[in-house]
Formats: sequence, structure tokens, C-alpha cells
Amino acid sequence: MTPTFLDTWHSAATTALGLFWTAFWAFGLGYLISSMIQVFVTRQTMREKMGEAGPRSVAMGTFFGFVSSSCSFAALSGTRALFAKGAGLVPSLAFLLASTNLVVELGIIIAIFLGWQFVVGEYIGGLLLIALMWLVIRLTKGFAPVDEARSNAKKSQGDDGETDESDASWRDKLTSPESWAMVAQRYVMEWMMVWKDVTVGFTVAGIIAAFVPQSFFEWLFIGGDDPKFFELLAQAVVGPVAAFFTFIGSMGNIPLAAVLYGNGVAFAGIMAFIFSDLVVIPVLRVNARYYGWKMALYILGVFLIALVATAMILHYGFAAFGLLPSAEQVRTITDREFFAFDYTFWLNLAFVALSLGFLTLKIVRTGWSFAIGAGFVEKALFILAMAAYAWLAMGLFVGG
Repeated sequence: MTPTFLDTWHSAATTALGLFWTAFWAFGLGYLISSMIQVFVTRQTMREKMGEAGPRSVAMGTFFGFVSSSCSFAALSGTRALFAKGAGLVPSLAFLLASTNLVVELGIIIAIFLGWQFVVGEYIGGLLLIALMWLVIRLTKGFAPVDEARSNAKKSQGDDGETDESDASWRDKLTSPESWAMVAQRYVMEWMMVWKDVTVGFTVAGIIAAFVPQSFFEWLFIGGDDPKFFELLAQAVVGPVAAFFTFIGSMGNIPLAAVLYGNGVAFAGIMAFIFSDLVVIPVLRVNARYYGWKMALYILGVFLIALVATAMILHYGFAAFGLLPSAEQVRTITDREFFAFDYTFWLNLAFVALSLGFLTLKIVRTGWSFAIGAGFVEKALFILAMAAYAWLAMGLFVGG
């Protein structure tokens, strides 16, 4: 029986809410880490640990990113906090790439849907991305407006350059109620910065998952069973385009990646698709808000070059060792159970409680001061977000 429009609308709404429910705790964790970095870590520490680009600084950025793995929006916030505190551009971007690609939970989802070769490709590729990003920046550093971007980063997080330079050690700050009140305020500010983008992004993802046929995405990629070099390159370039249409970050894109791979898209195209969570329009907008458009576009170009090159290297590297997976090993995608009593449920409950506590503390400290945002784009996004809430609310009660 062919589903009706109302049935598909219901599916779109439940999918969007389910995907957000799956990711909520990761958002909360990332913003908590970001807020704590802003309050507890001094600029001097950042300069010492992650200053100018060098093997030690880049390694530290990669390690810090790995241990604070989170979704794209939260990772962007943490990166902005590090960069504003004095970390170098390359170590800061190493932190960003590591926190979104060297992710344990992402590896688990990839193993479930795609197989161990893709897991290995994800982690090796994450390190390759960082190395190639470093190389591209070394070759193009004259085009990077670092000083202007750092100034914008400080302004975007309300940093006047002096607030974190007190004589108190981080141990003293950890036991200070005033410091935790500042953490609460920063945490709420992080959510207020991106709630419109997140709302619209997840709603659109649900609509596309329900309404757009898989054949559309298969049409985006070219090449047959044995694609040649330029066909592989085209697939690696189209990967970010396909990710744009489904933007929910790598975690949410893995089931679709399995469908694409099962329908003939090459390993290079799938890896580029998975790596593309940081080169989509919502991420570009957040980076522009943090650093200004010049740096945002520069970072976008660097990441695009790095991810396409990484996808190609992985494909031919795996082929050389006879490790390219076959489409038959990919599991069939079935209905996903979003709302279950599993670890996601309990982690979400914990971060709902944390968020409500921080929101209360913020209101007590500074009052109820939540602005829509200035400018045409922000007001348009606010209207779209309100429309998204209406779409989701009605969609829950129709069809099914």
C-alpha cells in the first residue's frame, strides 16, 4: 500500500525528532566542554599547549579533540573557544577535525551499517584529514586572516580579552560557585547561538529522509561497478553536495551512506560523504558568525581540498591491499528505533536536567534576555524555525 502524504508527513516529523533525540546528549556534552574551556582554561595555557603550528601543538589539538568528541555544532563552539584563548589555527582545526571524525560512537554506528573497512577508513582518514589540512594551510597561510578571525572569535563569545586572566588557578575555579555560574551562562549562550540552525537543519533532514527518493542521491554520483580515476574524483567531490542535502552530521548520515554504497557508490564517494559534515551551509554560517566570512570561506576551502584528497588516498590505499569492501556486506536499512530505553535515553535525561539547571542559574544571574538576533538572515531563520516547530507538531498527529 502506497503511503499517503499525511503518512509521509508523520514519518518526516518523527524522523526529525528522533534524529535530534539521538544527538541531544552529544550537543549538551560538547557545549558543556566548550563552556568549561572558556571559563576554566586561561589564554596562557592555550598559548603554551596549542600555540603555533608544530608537531606537539597539532598532536595536542588532535588529542583534545578525540577526548571531547562531539557533534559538529558543539565541536565548532569548542574550537572557537580554543582559538579565542590563543591556540594556533592549525591546532584549533586539528581539534575540530578530531572531535568530529575520531569519534568512538561514530565508529560503532559505521561498524553496524557499513563494516569494519569503513571504520578503519574513518580513523585513518581522520588523521589524514588533519595532516592534509596542515599541509594546505602551510601552502596558503598568506590567505588566512588569522588576527582578524581571532578578534572576531573573542567578540562572538563575549571575551574582552581580560576576563580569564585572573590569578586563580583552574583548581580554585573548579570549586568557585561564581565560575560555575559563568559556565552556566556560557552554556545557555552556546545553545542560543545555534538553536535556529539546528531546528531548521533537523527538520529539513526529516523531510528529505521521508519525501526524497533514494534514487535522487544515486543520481548525484557517477560511475559504474569499476569507476575510473576521474569518476572516483567526481564522486568524492559530489559527496559534500549530497551531505548538504541531508545535513545532520556524520552520525545521521551513516544509514544513508549504507544505502548509497549498496547502490553502487564507490568507497571514495562514501568516505567523502561521511567526512563532509564540516563543509555544509549551516557550519559555514556558524564559522562566519564566529570568525567572519573571510576566515569561514578559507576554512571551507581548506577542508574541501583535504577531504577530497583523503577520500581518494583511502580508496586507492585500500585497493592496493585488497581491502575494498563489497556492497553485499552492507546491511539492509530498516526502520530505526529512535526512542528506546537505552544509553541515549539516560544520557539525554541527564543533559535535560543539566540544561534546565544551567538555564535557571543563567536567568537568576542575568535575567531573561534572549534576543532573536539582528539582521535579515537571523530574522528569516527565526521565522523558519517557528515554521519548523509548527510542521513538526502537526506532523506528529497526522498519518501514522
